[in-house]
Amino acid sequence: QVQLTESGGGVVQSGGSLRLSCVHSAIRFPINAMGWFRRAPGKQRTLVAAVRRDGSENYADFAKGRFTISRDTDKNAVYLQMNNLQPHATARYYCTADHHDAVGAGYWGQGIQVTVSS
Repeated sequence: QVQLTESGGGVVQSGGSLRLSCVHSAIRFPINAMGWFRRAPGKQRTLVAAVRRDGSENYADFAKGRFTISRDTDKNAVYLQMNNLQPHATARYYCTADHHDAVGAGYWGQGIQVTVSS
């Protein structure tokens, strides 16, 4: 079973930045897609951003221009740099990893809380 370990969450003031990190434990089969989802209080879980081994990326509209996803395959890691955070970004953020191209269909982390205070 592949495990995902997230870090970097916490409380930040409006306008601040956070960088989330996630490391996966996959050894036997390579991971293709990695991504971040989030679930705000009272809302459904939504995709924030994803990146694949070929370097292709996709972002939710709300993330474009503020969030940047990156990946270090040597470290089995994916990162989410979040800038100019606003209170509506408060949510639990989940890392995902998939052996195939699809995002969110494979392994999930426990999630990490991000709280943006006004």
